[in-house]
Amino acid sequence: MYWPTTLTALARLADSGELAPAPVTVHAVTPTLRDYYADADPRDLEEELEYVAMTDAAEQSVRQLTAQEAPRRVVLALDVPDAAVQVERGAWSAPERSQVRLTVPLRLADLASIHVDDAEAEPDVRAAVAALPAADAGDEDARFTVEACEGHDLLWYDAGELPLLLVAGP
Repeated sequence: MYWPTTLTALARLADSGELAPAPVTVHAVTPTLRDYYADADPRDLEEELEYVAMTDAAEQSVRQLTAQEAPRRVVLALDVPDAAVQVERGAWSAPERSQVRLTVPLRLADLASIHVDDAEAEPDVRAAVAALPAADAGDEDARFTVEACEGHDLLWYDAGELPLLLVAGP
């Protein structure tokens, strides 16, 4: 499961041990996402689907950023029991295609890894935050600006590196 957040929110929540109360929306490989990629190469399918779900979560992270925060997308990968996942057939577009609801709270103990933009992504993320209102109103150029963030791969951090990440920044 992939949960979008920001560095500011993560720093605020890290001490409590609980990231979000139930129900909480996260991103995962869903039946809709599988249908969307039905023609993909089956040898790489699972990895590709996981990447798409994480990318959808990263777009949601952009939506959570404010002008005062470090312009970096943050996605937490969490291990959550399948029984806690409620999947509904969703829309075909990002990010709804990978959204699921969890019936349990997200806890820091469930953290598997942390994914964060590096400094090179900051100008594109800042531009995406500014372009969101126009993109949501249907402006194709603004949508292109928001999607430009996808050109940056998120850095991977082990769950144990969270304290270092919050102190030093990525």
